[in-house]
Amino acid sequence: MSQITVRSVAYQIDGQAYESRLAFDANHKGPRPGLLMAPNWMGVSAGAEEIARSVAAKGYVVLIADLYGQSVRPSNNDEAGAAMMPLKNDRGLLRKRMQVAFEQLQSQGEAAVDTSKLATYGFCFGGCCALEFARTGAPVKAAVSFHGTLDTPNPADAKNIKGKVLVLHGASDPLVPKEQLPAFEDEMNAAGVDWQLLSYGGAFHSFTDPHANVPGMMMYDAKIAARAFTSMHNLLDEVFRG
Repeated sequence: MSQITVRSVAYQIDGQAYESRLAFDANHKGPRPGLLMAPNWMGVSAGAEEIARSVAAKGYVVLIADLYGQSVRPSNNDEAGAAMMPLKNDRGLLRKRMQVAFEQLQSQGEAAVDTSKLATYGFCFGGCCALEFARTGAPVKAAVSFHGTLDTPNPADAKNIKGKVLVLHGASDPLVPKEQLPAFEDEMNAAGVDWQLLSYGGAFHSFTDPHANVPGMMMYDAKIAARAFTSMHNLLDEVFRG
């Protein structure tokens, strides 16, 4: 029986303190595949930990990336937007923070990680982060975006993607501009990436978030969330097989 434990992982970037969260099965001693999770715009939060626990229970070591810094824990949408936008506007900085968190996932001493089996996934802003990290050429076998934005200032960087890409999109999501979908498809095709885009009819932004309840904009959908997580786990089973 799994016993999911969550531990803090503290480190510094350019002299600033960061505190990510590591979720893993404390009863399992051997190495497991490692997943870098980019949370939504609320950053490291109780909701993010809940997701990380559920994913770790499937047999993974999950690190929730602290993208804002230890002292930045948004408590409302205004604070989240203020923390997120500098990274949305500076993809180099976003990539750097993802990279350092990725290194922490592999080097932390709490849970053994099979460094030949690594992937990244994220939600909303975190979905953008997961895709952006894959575009750096990071050695991840999969990158998964749940209801994330798909744009990038450097579409040519898709040629660096080493793993498979899965985008899980709400067809009624008003926060992901519809023109981003064909642009993303063109980007992936031009780079020869192994990609999938699943568009769920009737699903809005944040469809995996049980606390999302803004009608017509951000709404939880348990059925669609279950389908989306199943799709991610199917892909991870595929890329980590053997």
